[in-house]
Amino acid sequence: MWLPGSLERWCPTLLARCQQQCQLTYRNCLKRNTVMVDVGKWSIFTLLSPQEIASIRKACVFGTSANEALYITQNNEVFVFGLNCSNCLGTGDNQSTIVPKKLEALCGKKISSLGYGSGPHIVLSTEDGEVYAWGHNGYSQLGNGTTNQGITPIQVCTNLLVKKVIQVACGSHHSMALSSDGDVYAWGYNNCGQVGSGSTANQPTPRKVSNCLQTKMVVGIACGQTSSMAVVENGEVYGWGYNGNGQLGLGNNSNQLTPYRVTALQGVCVLQIACGSAHTLALTDEGLLYSWGANTYGQLGTGNKNNQLSPTHIMMEKERVVEIAACHSAHTSAAKTQSGQIYMWGQCRGQSVIIPHLTHFTCTDDVFACFATPAVMWRLLSVEHEDSLTVAESLKKEFDSTETSDLKFRVDGKYIHVHKAVLKIRCEHFRSMFQSYWNEDMKEVIEIDQFSYPVYRAFLEYLYTDSVDLPPEDAIGLLDLATSYCENRLKKLCQHIIKRGITVENAFSLLSAAVRYDAEDLEEFCFKFCVNHLTEVTQTAAFWQMDGPLLKEFIAKASKCGAFKN
Repeated sequence: MWLPGSLERWCPTLLARCQQQCQLTYRNCLKRNTVMVDVGKWSIFTLLSPQEIASIRKACVFGTSANEALYITQNNEVFVFGLNCSNCLGTGDNQSTIVPKKLEALCGKKISSLGYGSGPHIVLSTEDGEVYAWGHNGYSQLGNGTTNQGITPIQVCTNLLVKKVIQVACGSHHSMALSSDGDVYAWGYNNCGQVGSGSTANQPTPRKVSNCLQTKMVVGIACGQTSSMAVVENGEVYGWGYNGNGQLGLGNNSNQLTPYRVTALQGVCVLQIACGSAHTLALTDEGLLYSWGANTYGQLGTGNKNNQLSPTHIMMEKERVVEIAACHSAHTSAAKTQSGQIYMWGQCRGQSVIIPHLTHFTCTDDVFACFATPAVMWRLLSVEHEDSLTVAESLKKEFDSTETSDLKFRVDGKYIHVHKAVLKIRCEHFRSMFQSYWNEDMKEVIEIDQFSYPVYRAFLEYLYTDSVDLPPEDAIGLLDLATSYCENRLKKLCQHIIKRGITVENAFSLLSAAVRYDAEDLEEFCFKFCVNHLTEVTQTAAFWQMDGPLLKEFIAKASKCGAFKN
């Protein structure tokens, strides 16, 4: 928590500098008469005033021509505007509107997940686990037992009232919901088996997808136009429905009426799945990217336009991938790497891009705003406003500033310039250090020899920015520092970095570090990774260098999990 009064008393030069930067940014914003937000990249939002844009917290653009939009304000009010095909705006009439209309039934519901079909129809879930649907219903894709169009949002009740739904997904004319206990429900159009019921009869209400998913804990779902995919807790992938282009990844092009495991991915642990119109992307826990299915526009990123019936590893020469994106209404693919680079491929404004192309975008959402056809959103977008420079952002600029600093740390012979006031406000360790001699003559330079320069610099910068930018190996050292300084939030950030950087080669080293620094969540994550990749991990040097007690504990725990069964 920032304390402006204390900051003014302790470091007036720094405070004045921050205030000047904030005022300058505010004046520039007034001159532009606009608010810089991500939704501005979708042309439909040019219909809104700057005040309306500034109120947006979440948004989604949908429709066959990207001519409809829904947005949620900071006050959790829900508005819609656009063409209103098939009553997809849920306003109670079939009239288009360029003026946003409020959906009273959804205001205050805290929408967390949203999907849309080709009709279009809309399905969403709330933080409380409720599901609402409206719009086109020719195939019972609203799940209300009828084929009457839904002109307003209605809660989907059958089989879902006793469930807490955490994710929804829509194909062209079918819908799916994932509950917090790992069950999948599907309903709507079923001409190719995309509902997973074992038949091709349309499903008028939500039905649990069972068969080989019966005993599985599903953690993620996605829909192509007429296909369905699911990822389970152990990283296995299952697909069902239309398979004419190989989008199920089963090695053939036969439709599947019930879930079928993608056995070609055996040996890898998939974290995220994404479906385009007729192609599929999968991201593993090692940051590897696989694609399969239709490839008319190069949407598989394989360097050609040949369909693939089985998963193919792509972007092998690139760095670790941390996010993938596709949408059932488009033939475009996108991915984000660990360093934040954004790649796109497939149908990009009419062009066929057959290999992943590095862009200047900052998020995968930008790819769909600028290059997808139609220019819809692939997910419910969280909006970040950039209308002014806050005090925190101004302080970020002053980190390691020789002009305003009043204290230096020397680490490995290098200096880091900081402000005593900021350190005292942000960190209990420094507050205690400075307390005894705050009013006395204090050293202008403090020597640090317990930690490396990259680690200590990252720690001090964290106190200014609340963020950390380190490779996983250095994050272990920062985790040690955070433990020593009792910085619990920093410990969580370090654990997050280590998780995203785990590989077969460093998995046991990271597991050892997690145990050493009492990071229970990280320890469990590393343990599961090691079990999922047991054969490869046990052949690494880190495995054989592990100390005896820890090795024995790992083997015992892995044995209980059935890791050594044939």
